[in-house]
Amino acid sequence: MQEIKSEQELKEIQLEGLKWTVRHAYENSPFYKRHFDRAGVGPDDIKGIEDLKKLPFTEADHLRDGYPFPLLSVPLEKVVRIHSSSGTTGKRKILAYTKKDIQDWTDFFARAFHMAGIGPEDRVQIAVGYGLWTAGAGFQAGCEEVGAMAIPVGPGNLELQCKFLQDMASTCLCCTSSMALLLGEEINRRGLRDKINIHTIIQGSERCSDSMRKAILEHFGARHLFDITGLTELYGPGPGIDCKEHEGIHYWADYYILEILDPDTLEPVEDGQIGEMVVTTLRKEASPLIRYRTRDLTRRISGPCPCGSIFPRHDRILGRSDDMIIFRGVNIYPGQIDEILSDIEGISSEYHVLLERRDGKDFMMVKVERDSAGDQAWDDDIQRQIEKEIKSQIMVSAEIQIVDYGALPRSERKSKRIYDQR
Repeated sequence: MQEIKSEQELKEIQLEGLKWTVRHAYENSPFYKRHFDRAGVGPDDIKGIEDLKKLPFTEADHLRDGYPFPLLSVPLEKVVRIHSSSGTTGKRKILAYTKKDIQDWTDFFARAFHMAGIGPEDRVQIAVGYGLWTAGAGFQAGCEEVGAMAIPVGPGNLELQCKFLQDMASTCLCCTSSMALLLGEEINRRGLRDKINIHTIIQGSERCSDSMRKAILEHFGARHLFDITGLTELYGPGPGIDCKEHEGIHYWADYYILEILDPDTLEPVEDGQIGEMVVTTLRKEASPLIRYRTRDLTRRISGPCPCGSIFPRHDRILGRSDDMIIFRGVNIYPGQIDEILSDIEGISSEYHVLLERRDGKDFMMVKVERDSAGDQAWDDDIQRQIEKEIKSQIMVSAEIQIVDYGALPRSERKSKRIYDQR
C-alpha cells in the first residue's frame, strides 16, 4: 500500500482519482452517462477538486432502480463477487466487485487493523454476519492481511462465543456494539471475565453512546474500543477507524472523498457542524460512487490528530438523516437522547423511546434501565433529572420510566430503540 507523506500528496491522489473515476463511470456505465448528461456535465469539466460540486448526487433509489447490477462500470466477466446491504425492503441494493476492488478493500481494512494495533500476535474473534452482508468477508480478509488469526464465529450463539473466547484465547473481538454488550453481560453472568484475554474491541454498524462504550469496556476488562465505519456501497466495513487517541475517525481519503453537507440544502456545513456524509470513490472499478448520499450524520474534526496520522478525521456516526423523528413540531435525532442519557449517573446504557398518540396529542415515553448496581430509592431523582435535561436540551416533554437492569431486550445485531406507534 502506498505510503502518503503529506497533505499535498493526498490532494494530488484525490484529484487524479476523481478525474479517473468520473471518466471511467461516464464511459462505461449507462446510468452515469445518462445521469451526467442530464446534469450537463462530463469528464472534461473536472479540472480540480472544487469541480466535484458540479457533479449530480447519487442516491439509494438509483441503486434499487438499477437492480440487479446498478452503477455497473465494467463488463460482467470482470465481476468476481457481489454483496448486498442488510435490512433493505423491496429490491436489494446489490454492489459488484472486481478482483482489484476486493484487494483495495482488503488493503485499507488492513490499515484499519494496524491503526487498532492488531498484528500477527493477535487472535481475532469475528462475531459479525457472513454471506451477502459485507461485514464477515471484510473483517476476515483484513485480519488475514495483517497476519492475525481469524476466528470466524459469526453473530449470535453466545455459548460458542464464550467457549472460543476461552479456548482460543481471543485477544480482539469484532462485532456490533449491541452484540458486544450482550456478550459482555453474559461473560460477567458466567463469571468468565478473569478467564478471557480480550484487550481490543472493534465495533461498527450502529451508533454507540459513551455510557454503552464504558459498560462494554468494563464487562470485558479491555483496554481499547474502536469504532470502525463502513457501508456496503463503500466496499463494506473498514473505510475509517479511530486511533488509540479516540478523538475522531480517521478516514482513508486516498480511497474516497468525503463531503459533509446540510441534508436539506445539500450545501457544505462549517467544520464542527453536523451534516450528512456524501462520498465519492477514487479507485472503485465495478460500482463507483459519485457524490453518494449515505444519510449518515457526522461532523468534520479539523486540525492534526495527536497520533500523527496524515489522514483527516470525522466524528463518530451520530445517526442517520432518515432516522429523524418529528415530535410536537421538534426535529429529534436518537443520538441527542443518547448524549443526554450518557451524562446521567445511576442508569445503564440501554433505553427505549415509545411514541404514542393519545386523544389527538403526541406523547413520548422514555424507558431507561437502572444501573446494575443502582439503588431503586434513587429512581425518582433520576427520573426528574432526565425529564429536566430532555426538556432543556431538546425542548420537548417526556415521561420517564426507570426499569430494572436487564429488563429491556438485548440484540446480537442492531438494537432497536425508537418505537413510533403514532
